[in-house]
Amino acid sequence: MIEGVAIKDLKVIYDQRGHLVEILRCDDKIFKKFGQVYITTAKFGIIKAWHYHKLQDDYFCCIFGKILLALYDARKTSKTFGQIMDWVLSLEEPKLIKIPKGVYHGFKGLSKKEAIVINIPTKPYNHKKPDEYRVDPFIKDIPYNWNKL
Repeated sequence: MIEGVAIKDLKVIYDQRGHLVEILRCDDKIFKKFGQVYITTAKFGIIKAWHYHKLQDDYFCCIFGKILLALYDARKTSKTFGQIMDWVLSLEEPKLIKIPKGVYHGFKGLSKKEAIVINIPTKPYNHKKPDEYRVDPFIKDIPYNWNKL
């Protein structure tokens, strides 16, 4: 497990009207603070990677479709420097993944219908000076195979 990453298995509550899933609560052990909430999507086969943040943590949850979420620990001072983790995220097996600052992350759309991901970062997006540092999804410095699924 990459240092600082946390996983919350989510519970789906079904009834005759539909279902409800609590994603993140302020009394959860993995909760740090609230910055904003937004959704992002990925079409089938599209890779949105790699990027990391210096100031914020992210909390990812796929609420429609299916994605492959991958993390790479590039923090030289981390006990888990160089480690990779990945998950298939979907509402069928719902999870919330906390991605600590400094950890590269990205995802690939796996479902035929456009996948929808909720992100709850710990800081609001700064349009004038974004806390977002990007690298190519196929950079050789990150030993990850996006075509594994």
